[in-house]
Amino acid sequence: MDILELILIGFSLAMDAFSVALCKGLTIKTREYKKSLIIALYFGIFQSIMPLIGYFLGKNFQNIIVNIDHYIVFFLLLIIGTNMIIESKESCDIDNKINFKIMLPLALATSVDALAVGIGFAFLKVNIYISIAIIGIITFILSYLSVNIGCVFGNKLEKKSQIAGGIILILLGIKILLEHLNVINF
Repeated sequence: MDILELILIGFSLAMDAFSVALCKGLTIKTREYKKSLIIALYFGIFQSIMPLIGYFLGKNFQNIIVNIDHYIVFFLLLIIGTNMIIESKESCDIDNKINFKIMLPLALATSVDALAVGIGFAFLKVNIYISIAIIGIITFILSYLSVNIGCVFGNKLEKKSQIAGGIILILLGIKILLEHLNVINF
């Protein structure tokens, strides 16, 4: 997997966090850089940790399912991408608190997809540490920006970002499947 693919995965995975951070920005109403930083740290850290956990889980089962790994990666990305598109129809209903009790479930919920992608990484030739750094940094930056965008622009971007992320993940899944089936070679 090359760096461009990792960046695209990073952006795709960050879309859930982007949307939730945007909603948090909508509830904050005024720009508060400390809150933006805290929210971005929660999402960036969890988006980095979850693929690492998934990667090690996947490595433990790699010998068992090595012949069907490309199908697993394809279906995981297909399910995650489709779920992101479906969730884009839901409304933004989050309060303006940023304490641990509020942020932990949000960070976990937005990073479950990253856990599944990490499992998929276990079956691909990928440097997991570079991958999680890219995913975490992209998520941090986008989350930080989206809190501030939410404060300024309202909820116009929320649904579009989740749809775009879902489409990108589905297309990457198709590409991985076709490469492993030797239909295409990039």
